[in-house]
Amino acid sequence: MSEVRRALVLGGGGVAGIAWATGVLTALAESGVDVTTADRIVGTSAGSTVGGQITSGVPLSDLLARQTDPALQTPELPSGVPMEQLWMRFQAIYQSTPDPAEQRRKVGALALEASTVSEARRREVIAARLPVHDWPERHLVIVAVEALTGEPRLFTAASGVGLVDAVAASCAVPGVWPCVTIDGVRYMDGGIRTSTNADFAAGFDRVLVLAPMPETGEPSWKGLTGTVEVIEPDTASLAAFGPNALAPEVRTPSAEAGYTQGRSAAPRIAAIWK
Repeated sequence: MSEVRRALVLGGGGVAGIAWATGVLTALAESGVDVTTADRIVGTSAGSTVGGQITSGVPLSDLLARQTDPALQTPELPSGVPMEQLWMRFQAIYQSTPDPAEQRRKVGALALEASTVSEARRREVIAARLPVHDWPERHLVIVAVEALTGEPRLFTAASGVGLVDAVAASCAVPGVWPCVTIDGVRYMDGGIRTSTNADFAAGFDRVLVLAPMPETGEPSWKGLTGTVEVIEPDTASLAAFGPNALAPEVRTPSAEAGYTQGRSAAPRIAAIWK
């Protein structure tokens, strides 16, 4: 009998998504379902941060404390961008053409033109989020998108790119944070392709998707042939996120809501994971 291969997919969702996913994962593990041992972890945007954290060797309980305890929370920058206006700009782009690649290129143009903090200042934030700056000895895949071409880029330990830079690229929300320059190429948020990029878990027998934000169009996990379970924020978690998932102050309530939701989801996830 062949070995069952498992993948964990961690989607985007701002600092709220990081906190929520950490809460969910911690509660699952404490309930006897440690999904962080997956054979492949795919991280996009917020999920890239979570992927870097849960493969760092730091216990999940400590990672959760870094989200719930204000004294342990790492520094975050306020976005300074009215999120409702930004989403309206994105929607105008998506409605201007049905071609996803062209949509990404237009969003990339927005990202490259935006006035933001410096790359160095933003990188400091990402570096502080990650307890360890070396790639783990695990199959961690971090998704970013080339701002100019709109093409996805998958960063792994074999890419020759530092973990902090890969995560910073995946977390570079267009219009909010600067594109990240790696070997002369500018990268933006991997969530511009899809919020989870779950199709990069193709070929695995069991797939768990944590999706802090909904996907537009057909979810990227629909084409997967393995057994798939998806955890999306429930009503209480969405309320904890508030209107701005990038606001640093939402971390504590989002992590607590995620923990509660993870406890509830544990029996369902255990049924497919073990």
